[in-house]
Amino acid sequence: MKIILIICIIIVLVVLFLTLLSTNKAYKYEHTIDPIEPTKNDTDPAEEEKNKKN
Repeated sequence: MKIILIICIIIVLVVLFLTLLSTNKAYKYEHTIDPIEPTKNDTDPAEEEKNKKN
């Protein structure tokens, strides 16, 4: 009975350690995205007026 209890405690500690390790690694991960290139419809109307005057 004691052996089973010790094995269960070891398994719980290993799972807890792996959970903490993976959570810590996930928080350190830095997400990056590509910048959005403006399309013809996304241009600022004020900028278009300036370009027309020049």
